[in-house]
Amino acid sequence: MKTIIVTYECKEGMREKFLAAIKAEGLDQASRDEDGNSRYEYAFAADKADRLFLLEKWDSEEALAKHREFPHFKRIGELKAEYVEETLFETFET
Repeated sequence: MKTIIVTYECKEGMREKFLAAIKAEGLDQASRDEDGNSRYEYAFAADKADRLFLLEKWDSEEALAKHREFPHFKRIGELKAEYVEETLFETFET
């Protein structure tokens, strides 16, 4: 299983707007509905007003690779250009 922790450092004051845009377009649910996804959850950082976390769990590298090809994945990238300054990824085999 692949576990990914994504840390979004959002532009000042844009964290809630970024997450709201993702939810409004159903991009989070589309990822949850993919074959091979077992967890896809966003959380706010308690100590940083502009930090957003995403926890993803995928059954295999193949499921994760397929995820990167979907239009909803590409759309999140477009939203990041508008709302996010930096994205950090931590990947673990679990």
